[in-house]
Amino acid sequence: MSASTFTPGREINLLDSLPQTKRDPKARAAAKTAEDRALAKQFGRDFFDGERRHGYGGYRYDGRWLPVARRLVEFYQLRPDARILDVGAAKGFLLHDFLQVLPGATVRGIDVSAYARDNAHAGMGDKIDLGSVDALPYADKSFDLVISINSIHNLPPDRVRTALREIERVSRGASFITVDAWRTEEEHERLLDWILTAESYFPVEEWVRMFSEEGYTGDYWWFIP
Repeated sequence: MSASTFTPGREINLLDSLPQTKRDPKARAAAKTAEDRALAKQFGRDFFDGERRHGYGGYRYDGRWLPVARRLVEFYQLRPDARILDVGAAKGFLLHDFLQVLPGATVRGIDVSAYARDNAHAGMGDKIDLGSVDALPYADKSFDLVISINSIHNLPPDRVRTALREIERVSRGASFITVDAWRTEEEHERLLDWILTAESYFPVEEWVRMFSEEGYTGDYWWFIP
């Protein structure tokens, strides 16, 4: 896409209703091993419901995504029959909560984890496809909103670029993603201490440049531990 036709998205935190999580990156850095990272990157039971050093340490529904769903619906002014795609849907918590806000919506999720789909919340597994964001099995412009929260950065940079183009392709309206990033060297060090699964992490200005280069026009925010 040429610079003259590219319309950039907005840097905006649409996850500000989530509870603030107190993390200790130094403690994780001291504890994690290459074996822990390899196990986490399988995105199986150990990552979701195993020990904390392998991932979430128990990924359970607690309702925290319901305010996020409300925020996204209101911000993007989604219609009651909107079509919504969650890339990296995991156990479908946000899909479930979108349907609490918009019961007439069509929600779809995609994730690489068969474990997450098979253990999805409240029947959401039927709405989750197995697959990767860099090869979305959906038609062009088929969703009013595409979201991806802390997911695409688990791919290497060349596949992240493809993922951005795929999200842009299947969205006919809005999109919102969050990715691992940093603004300062201190934040960079904290991120390196914390990450288990990410393969692509850049300073914010480099992400924004990548968005422009790949024609991603959606909104975005950062995961900075």
